[in-house]
Amino acid sequence: MVAMSGGVDSSVAAARAVEAGHDVVGVHLALSTAPGALRTGSRGCCSREDADDARRVADMLGIPFYVWDFADRFKEDVIDEFVAAYAAGETPNPCLSCNEKIKFAALAERALALGFDALATGHYARLHDGELRRAVDADKDQSYVLAVLDHDQLARAMFPIGDTPKPQIRAEAERRGLLVASKPDSHDICFIPTGDTRAFLGARIGVRPGAVVDGGTGERLAEHDGVHGFTIGQRKGLGIEAPAADGAPRYVTAIDPGSGTVTVGTAEDLEVHSIVAGKAVWSSGAAPSGPVECTVQVRAHGGLAEAVATPVTGPDGPGIEITLREPLRGVARGQAAVLYAPDAARGDLVLGSGRIVSAA
Repeated sequence: MVAMSGGVDSSVAAARAVEAGHDVVGVHLALSTAPGALRTGSRGCCSREDADDARRVADMLGIPFYVWDFADRFKEDVIDEFVAAYAAGETPNPCLSCNEKIKFAALAERALALGFDALATGHYARLHDGELRRAVDADKDQSYVLAVLDHDQLARAMFPIGDTPKPQIRAEAERRGLLVASKPDSHDICFIPTGDTRAFLGARIGVRPGAVVDGGTGERLAEHDGVHGFTIGQRKGLGIEAPAADGAPRYVTAIDPGSGTVTVGTAEDLEVHSIVAGKAVWSSGAAPSGPVECTVQVRAHGGLAEAVATPVTGPDGPGIEITLREPLRGVARGQAAVLYAPDAARGDLVLGSGRIVSAA
């Protein structure tokens, strides 16, 4: 089974699966609660046009095609979780939740129940002997948002395009006559097609007034309507009228959802030397017996540092304690800490991941 979003990546993934001799069925996930909505440029996904594009590609490839409605599950497991996390002062990545709970859980489980043996997607990542690795195209690599998949989920996954740079994927789509060859990539958060995350959250969380304070002096610098409008490391949109006394920029360094206090400080105040992550997932299926050298990535694009990761068991289950060999900035609760092998020969290998619960 191939999950077909209607974009060029999943279309080429489906074409390659057919060419490889697999018995392929295409499925488009209807995730929007407004299925008749139209797509605007490269904003969002799951629109009526996307479903139609996927169907046309399936027809060209001569494979069966279905639209499966997962809108309710998506709202509960991805959108509602996203809103709740921001209300709690976290900075979630909804792609992680979608991969973990929708594509490689709900969808994969239904596919297996119907007799399919694997789920293929258009993600930029590679699998080698059951190990998850970065894609060849570093700019498009999506191993970070796939690192939440466990060993069993990876065993049932296929990523047919991870060995090819994006420009070549578009060229291949053109050669194959796929009408989506030049279709713009979707960007931003798929269920916020306007791109205005603050407005989206505000409409669902409401006004929860609080203060923006200086972390050094305790001075009250501004008022705000809710902590959902802020994330660690944010520099713009703080509502502060005057610059710092020394003229240096201010950044969000802490968020307290209980009191509604948003603390700002210097770039140096953002530096962290250790991270605690929960919901640990080890790609091999088993946690290491002790500390492991690794490279940790704390954002989908960037935030890399050499580190030592130690598996731990806390009150909420398996976790990871990460000691950084060099400080990182902008480490936010709710994001993922993804561990990669440290050596040059295997540096693209995903070791595991966890959700960041604290940093110091």
